[in-house]
Amino acid sequence: MNKFEYKVQGVDYEVEIEEMEGNIAKVSVNGIPFEVELKQPINPAKAITRPKVVAPVAAAAPAPAPAARPAAPAAPAGAGAAVKAPLPGTISSINVKVGDKVNAGDTVLVLEAMKMQNNIEAENSGTVTSILVNQGDSVMEGATLLTIG
Repeated sequence: MNKFEYKVQGVDYEVEIEEMEGNIAKVSVNGIPFEVELKQPINPAKAITRPKVVAPVAAAAPAPAPAARPAAPAAPAGAGAAVKAPLPGTISSINVKVGDKVNAGDTVLVLEAMKMQNNIEAENSGTVTSILVNQGDSVMEGATLLTIG
């Protein structure tokens, strides 16, 4: 009873509550783990204490939409500092490629959230070692978008 399936704007999500302690829930959305803080704790009698492994639901190709869908990594994470999504949204454009040199403050990609374009900037100078998203991917807040080494 800890596995739920949702459809948001035509995109399938499989949400599994793996563990709950107080108002903190460890969940998996389409196989990607998240820690969620609830405004109020859920009845402890219904809390799940043991993780259960399930296969993610296959979803149709997502259309850019405000609903956030965790992005599948395009490549393994490279060495260096992670550039993370400051809020959920859709990747509008990627302005760099692996191997590019960037300076702190350079716009590395554009994230559309709530119909606004948000420039995501490099926090440090270096070389792009990996890009983990593609244009059109929907990402959750805190998702690693790329790494700079």
